[in-house]
Amino acid sequence: MQPLAPPAGRPHLTPLMTFPGYQPSTPDLALALAGGGARGAYQVGALAALAEGRPDLNPPILTGVSAGAINTSYLAAHRGSFADGVAGLRREWARLTPDQVYRVRPVNLVGNALRWTVRLLMGRRGDPGSVQGLMDVSPLRKFLEECVDLSGIADNVATGKLRAAALTTTSYTTGQTVTFMQCVPEIPIWERVQRIGVRAELSLDHVMASAALPLVFPAVRLRDGFYGDGSVRLIAPLAPAIHLGAQRIIAIAMRSSRSFASVPVQQTREYPATAEVMSLLFNAVFLDSLDADAERLERINRVLESCRTGVVESLRPIKLLMLRPSRDLGALSRGLEASLPHNLRWIVNSIGGRREGSSDFVSYLLFDPSYTNQLVELGYEDTRRDWERVEEFLDG
Repeated sequence: MQPLAPPAGRPHLTPLMTFPGYQPSTPDLALALAGGGARGAYQVGALAALAEGRPDLNPPILTGVSAGAINTSYLAAHRGSFADGVAGLRREWARLTPDQVYRVRPVNLVGNALRWTVRLLMGRRGDPGSVQGLMDVSPLRKFLEECVDLSGIADNVATGKLRAAALTTTSYTTGQTVTFMQCVPEIPIWERVQRIGVRAELSLDHVMASAALPLVFPAVRLRDGFYGDGSVRLIAPLAPAIHLGAQRIIAIAMRSSRSFASVPVQQTREYPATAEVMSLLFNAVFLDSLDADAERLERINRVLESCRTGVVESLRPIKLLMLRPSRDLGALSRGLEASLPHNLRWIVNSIGGRREGSSDFVSYLLFDPSYTNQLVELGYEDTRRDWERVEEFLDG
């Protein structure tokens, strides 16, 4: 990978360090990082290109959900420059392997299935039993404990480097989308239909909760109940950044623009495999909301522009830069199923994981350098290739 040279006339700058009174060069800029499991590596490549092309860049508003919450928490807690933080995040992803994210125990899976069957056959009432995640994610928690010092968020807010860091979760008690935010005092909390903002000192529990895909990863207890992956009911992924004061948002999507093109329908006589259904479900959870929200935001911007008044009630125009893959990230995982841990590979194959339509499901779980390094490379090259549009947005 060739480093991205700074634009003509823009020399490399010495990385900015935090100090009292520091003011970001882009005080209204937010970074919104979506979820997507192992696909989160694509974000790291895109961020690397941004940091190399603009070494003075420092987005003061950082929001994330699921895998994006992991990347967000690392950057928000890093006490050095944004470029240094991205470089560190890239190093951590380079050494990440599946056994540092989860463990799969077939005995636990069989035991859960037997308990469900027995309760169903016996018609037992009362406590129906619960599955605290089909996978053990204690390795991920240990990995994050070693590489992320979340006390750095408070320091960065205090010194003015950071205005706000926000991680989005789903409450299993209320069904609401809850965004926990650590920010400067003047930012108000918000409450909308099925989504609220809550002030909190962000911890590893908030990170793990945001990334806890229901049934697959165990829920996490926070304050008044259990919380899971924030992508599940997140209908407005860009809203947290807007509530936190952003006028401009850089959002990194996980869906290729080619995914929107019409695809010829091929007849099939085979019933869809479980892995194919899971691919559809995961795509709905992680990919659909960001694209829909971006479309909605652009439509509001056009309405405001047509009014020419600058203000319509409480609305304001928000500039959005969407960075997205040039290739299908699911398709890149095809043929790499052997990189999954043995137990997980056995399970995936047993539910139809070898079918072409199951590649998306596999891609979310493929935390292996054979796959994630490809995504980092692709994110870097895509952003570099689109640099003229990036520059126009940052200078606009």
